[in-house]
Amino acid sequence: MAPNQKQSAAVQHHQKHGYEFGGPLGTAGIAFGLPLLLYVFNFACNDVTGCPAPSLLHPKSLDLNTLKREVGWPEDGLAGLISLKAVGWTLAYYLFSAILYRILPGTEAEGVQLSSGGRLKYKFNAFSSSMFTLAICAAGTFAQGAEFPVWTFITDNYTQLLTTNILISYALATFVYIRSFSVRPGKRQDLRELAAGGQTGNMLYDWFIGRELNPRVTLPFIGEVDIKEWMEIRPGLLGWILFNCAFVAKQYRNYGYVTDSIIFVTVIQAIYVLDAQYMEPAILTTIDITTDGFGCMLAFGDLVWVPFLYSMQTRYLAIHPQTLGPVGLTVVGAVLVTGYSIFRLSNSQKNTFRTNPNDPSVAHLKYIETKTGSRLLISGWWGIARHINYLGDWLQAWPYSLPTGMAGYVILSAGTNAPGAIKMLDGREVVQGEAKGWGMIFTYFYVVYFAFLLIHRDGRDDEKCSRKYGEDWEKYKKIVRWRILPGVY
Repeated sequence: MAPNQKQSAAVQHHQKHGYEFGGPLGTAGIAFGLPLLLYVFNFACNDVTGCPAPSLLHPKSLDLNTLKREVGWPEDGLAGLISLKAVGWTLAYYLFSAILYRILPGTEAEGVQLSSGGRLKYKFNAFSSSMFTLAICAAGTFAQGAEFPVWTFITDNYTQLLTTNILISYALATFVYIRSFSVRPGKRQDLRELAAGGQTGNMLYDWFIGRELNPRVTLPFIGEVDIKEWMEIRPGLLGWILFNCAFVAKQYRNYGYVTDSIIFVTVIQAIYVLDAQYMEPAILTTIDITTDGFGCMLAFGDLVWVPFLYSMQTRYLAIHPQTLGPVGLTVVGAVLVTGYSIFRLSNSQKNTFRTNPNDPSVAHLKYIETKTGSRLLISGWWGIARHINYLGDWLQAWPYSLPTGMAGYVILSAGTNAPGAIKMLDGREVVQGEAKGWGMIFTYFYVVYFAFLLIHRDGRDDEKCSRKYGEDWEKYKKIVRWRILPGVY
């Protein structure tokens, strides 16, 4: 293909396009509504009175003062949602992660070609950084058990940590938005570019979507850091594991034992995170890195949404323990293995084909060669559905929620002696009662949300590829008809 044709395709791909997520109004709702949702989840499903709080089951007689007491609302009101201690230790955690990024060895790779023709260089050591951190926590737990200060601090300051990370995500999004105005389009030597979708001119929308494609900063001692890649793969993902471990320790402090369900969820989610970090170079070809700017959408998603929402199941199980037994573990394990296999095998096949199409494992695959010079697979995993990996990813979400069963519980005072109650070490009793099933709103929310997220991602990718490949993409869609779920969608 002639060089000028490639350049033309790149320009087409990076040209400005219309609003997503409902435009300024929709993005405002997401940016400021999702934090409120996390607060609702935090208070409505609690360790004070139940999940959901008893008054929520009787909305006609709902009393605000009673509800505040039931959900554990801070005595000093809004001021109790944050603390200097939580802010200080959160910043220390980020600094520690940055130091590990600097001092631990890692591999280096180049990103995909930018519209300017250059390629950014990346350092990868997220996996070793996480293993180092987890080793310290393991040693601390071995020495101090469930009372290890990291675990007690997380569970005792959960609300304050939530507020802190929300504010950090807002501050980070604001910083990169303001700094993006120093980007000089066409100045190839610094490899700074604006994201196609973040140049609408609407301040709120561009702040949310992200104006700059790959913002970077140079910090004393740390060196250059790619903000987007670093935030995507490090503090939030590791925080997810740490939160889960903290809730395992809390279950032990509550009952004097830990159940197979909470261990199962913690282990499989840790494997998911560590697998993503071990395969860190694969992130360079994702839509987050190649297309999206870095703004509130990714900052909030990376630092708040992932660790706080995705650990909802272990947070629930810390108060209402469930035992799966051999049969239950086999069932949820089978769902997990099926989903993981589809996800990992399909992604590995695509990555191998992109990097070494002559590899024997992919050399036999059929493809369409587009006018841009790209090759679109039409056989193998990618001949089944255009985003078969999304199906695997969604199937993996179910084993996170299934161990919570028909979720919902009520916490009764000591000495109630309710039939079938699970007794805490402090004497309180936990029963399902009228809350049975209502807790699924919280513990299964991730499965429903993730389905919508993947469908939305598929739509965005379809739009991006249509702009990039034109009529070749339409030809491709006629061959690979299904988007995610063969025969259904």
